[in-house]
Amino acid sequence: MKRILAIGASSSSNSINKEFASYAANLVSLKNEVIELDLRQYEMPIYSEDLQNLSGIPKKAFDFKSEISNSDALVISLAEHNGSYTAAFKNIYDWISVIEADVWCSKPILLLSTSTGARGGKTVLDTAHSRFSRNYKFKIPFFSLPNFNNNFDSAEGIIDIRLNQDFQAVLIDFENIINES
Repeated sequence: MKRILAIGASSSSNSINKEFASYAANLVSLKNEVIELDLRQYEMPIYSEDLQNLSGIPKKAFDFKSEISNSDALVISLAEHNGSYTAAFKNIYDWISVIEADVWCSKPILLLSTSTGARGGKTVLDTAHSRFSRNYKFKIPFFSLPNFNNNFDSAEGIIDIRLNQDFQAVLIDFENIINES
């Protein structure tokens, strides 16, 4: 049994990216254990080198990093705020990046984004894919779901046929990477 970590990269209690990450992680295989991380449980002071030197790295950063280390694969769905990562995700990312250079512990990653808009968070997805893929051990499959409210149903999943076909192809790539790791 593989341990799949689902991260909705938003601090919203009603995050569509959290819902999308959970949906995707649960589709990987019925035999997997899915752990959903809520970014609100990892709120920390805004990262700065001065704060790190003064107070050290917060325990919550080590806890988050431990969840990554103890997983077999990651599903991250990025919310987009003003064309970039949410402040909550970026702050966690900054803190865990000073713990270890291999931020994602060389785990297979499925990178997603969604929004209620026509681009589906594509800008942040492209940014993250470019950054996370640099010198990474695995290929990182990625998918953007536009117009979440029109294209996703909590009971049925992705309801647009073409988008669902594209998503399923990306999901198969991710499953193959997990099985090869």
